[in-house]
Amino acid sequence: MKKQKMRGKFLPPKSDVAFKELMRNETVRRYFISDVLGIPPKEISETRLENTYLGRRSSRDKEGILDVKLLFNNDCRVNIELQIKNIPAWDKRSLFYLSRMYVEGMHAGEDYALLKKCIVICVLGFSWDAYPGYHKVYSLRDQEGRLYSDQFEIHVIELNKELTGDRLDDWVRLFRAEHREDLHMIHSENPGIVEAVKEVMTMNLGARLRALYEEHMRIKRDRIYLRNIAINEGKSIGKAMGMTEGLEQGRAQGLEQGHQQGLEQGLQQGLEQGLLQGLEQGLQQGRQQGLEQGKNIGDLNRRRQDILDLLEDLGEPPQDILSRIYAEEDTSVLRHWHKAAAKANSYEEFRGAMISYHQL
Repeated sequence: MKKQKMRGKFLPPKSDVAFKELMRNETVRRYFISDVLGIPPKEISETRLENTYLGRRSSRDKEGILDVKLLFNNDCRVNIELQIKNIPAWDKRSLFYLSRMYVEGMHAGEDYALLKKCIVICVLGFSWDAYPGYHKVYSLRDQEGRLYSDQFEIHVIELNKELTGDRLDDWVRLFRAEHREDLHMIHSENPGIVEAVKEVMTMNLGARLRALYEEHMRIKRDRIYLRNIAINEGKSIGKAMGMTEGLEQGRAQGLEQGHQQGLEQGLQQGLEQGLLQGLEQGLQQGRQQGLEQGKNIGDLNRRRQDILDLLEDLGEPPQDILSRIYAEEDTSVLRHWHKAAAKANSYEEFRGAMISYHQL
């Protein structure tokens, strides 16, 4: 659907843009995860959003881009997928995402104990099976129901089935909403639902107010991003200062012991300390270079994701456009493409903007 046709119309919570924006809200994420997994909110210490792009180990691997990916309590990864239209082999697609997410970041020689539990939550706008009940949970069990491992878990929520009085009913009502009046009919004391309704109402302001809202959200996300960078840099500086102070104290003690034990032992200790100092300096320089590279990569990925978010209304992005976006490493080019994506009414128009900019 073209962007000009969206203006003045209701942006439903189950649209890709609205759904992803909802999941950026910490309160909405926390209570949605709580209600789906049946975990009290107070036991959820953190739900941190992660990069939705699943990296490939080789050029022959299939690419994967998730709707929403988050790290829950630092020991479990959750992928939330919204699929309104029925597509072939959805079960295989969800398992592909689950398996790729499970081994992501695992390298040769590492301990299997480092692998984190992975959960996929599928919110479907079509009937998955003929059985009643809109919320189903799948896990690895034997023929008698005994659990083999809790590392894989799949939740399926079917929006078109009858409500059951479950704690998830209000979430289903929210994702079913097609008009503002549907939101007004939701009377819930769930803080996550209340916050989600407020977010959707804000998204459906007039064109001018919506633009102000989107700019506010962009600034808010940038502030959080910069704050996290500052925190990480502060930790690195504090650690480096502590290591330097410890090295100076160790050097002083070694000098005193060297005078006491003789020139030969002092020389040996001096050589050892010099080696340690060289190693520490090299390690510190490597950390600093890694931090800079990580910041650059994080900025590039954020800019790429912002472009893809704007293009979602145009449908599934063509492979050539997707490849060019992920291959581009010039932030000024990505910034120009971001502006072009906000104005584009079709992928052909956006492709033309990409080409014309490189010809300048």
